[in-house]
Order: sequence, then C-alpha cells, then structure tokens
Amino acid sequence: MKLTKMVREFRFGGAKLPDPNPQMDVEQVRSIYATQFPEIATAALTGPEAAGDKLVYHFERAIGAKG
Repeated sequence: MKLTKMVREFRFGGAKLPDPNPQMDVEQVRSIYATQFPEIATAALTGPEAAGDKLVYHFERAIGAKG
C-alpha cells in the first residue's frame, strides 16, 4: 500500500486557484481570494471532491437579483 498526500485545489469560474497555505482552513482561503475575486466572499463552497491526488473545492457564484 502506498500513501499519497492529497493537495487542495480551489476552483472559481473555470480558474484553478492554488492553495495559498495548507495550514489554513477553507474560510481563511476564501478571505484571501476574496481580495482578488470579490464574488468569492458570497459564493457557495462545495467539496472537497477527490480528483487524482487533489482535493478540489469549488466556489460557485451566488445567483439572485440585487436589491
């Protein structure tokens, strides 16, 4: 049996976002990426899904009308 450490990957709008720090929880990662992508602050977070040697999390934009 071989053990492989799984790496986190975050995705938003088709973009693959690397894990800024494996020691952070996913909400801390959301805060960091929200500075570059403001929509992430209100996006739904799904995952993780295993894909090969990665754990993939998806930020999905909130759908709805403003106001």
